[in-house]
Formats: sequence, C-alpha cells, structure tokens
Amino acid sequence: MKKALFPGTFDPPTLGHIDIIKRSASMCDKLYVGIAGNAYKTNALFSVEEKVAMLKQICKPYPHAEIVHFSCLVVEFAKQHEINYLLRGLRAFSDFEYEFRMALANRHLSGIETVFLMADERVAHISSTLIRELGRYKSRLHGFVPAEIEQQVFSKVSK
Repeated sequence: MKKALFPGTFDPPTLGHIDIIKRSASMCDKLYVGIAGNAYKTNALFSVEEKVAMLKQICKPYPHAEIVHFSCLVVEFAKQHEINYLLRGLRAFSDFEYEFRMALANRHLSGIETVFLMADERVAHISSTLIRELGRYKSRLHGFVPAEIEQQVFSKVSK
C-alpha cells in the first residue's frame, strides 16, 4: 500500500490546496492531509479543530484521504505511519528553493522522498496571505477557497 502525506498549515484551506489533494489522491492508496503545527506561524486564523472540520468537509470526494494533526517533525509523523512519500505543491519558482532544502533535509533525516506537484495555473496565485488581504477589505472569496467553506472563511478574515 502506497501512503503519502500532504502537510501544511491550511490556514485557511484554499483552492490551491484542494487542487494538490485532488491530483495526489490518485497517486496513492492512502493520503494523509496533515495539519502541521508551525512554531513560526503564531497568528493562526483558525484553530486546529476548525481546520480539521473544514478539510473533512471539502475532502469528502476523496474517501482514502484522512485528515490528521501533528505537532512533531513531518518525517517523524511519516515514519510512525509508514508513509512512503511526502507531497508538496509549488506555486512559483520562488517556492522551490525553500521546498527543495526541506526535501533534502527530510530525506537526510528519514530516507523519505518528496514529490513536488506544480500548481494548476488557475490557482497558482492563491495564498493564505492573499485571502487574508481580500478579507480585510471585505472582498468576496469566491474562486479562492472551496465553496463549502467560503462563508466560514469570509466571516473570520473580514473581522
């Protein structure tokens, strides 16, 4: 059984995240969508419980996707669950340098390979920062976040 982990902070989940989940779901038998605790991001909009609930709602079409939370190193979680590879999305070349270094470190620590998926050009411009900025100015989030969670995200980011 091939297992993959798509880790992220998902604060909030975006159409870009869903694009990666949708495309990677066909590449493995079990897909973990892992909400990672990030010590560098101290201003989270959503609680872990809210993120889990949102991701469960929007991942219903992918029955072999499991939403999980962890606060250890990604590779430690991966080893504990016998995960074969990590999945990362790349929106632009600027993402590559950071992701490449992380992939090398993760492989050095665990032997687990990272698979990079290029973002679909229709969602490559979307980031959590952009969603927060749009919300500050009370702009609609249609086309940036999944429709199932659009109102919930708008309510939070537009405060």
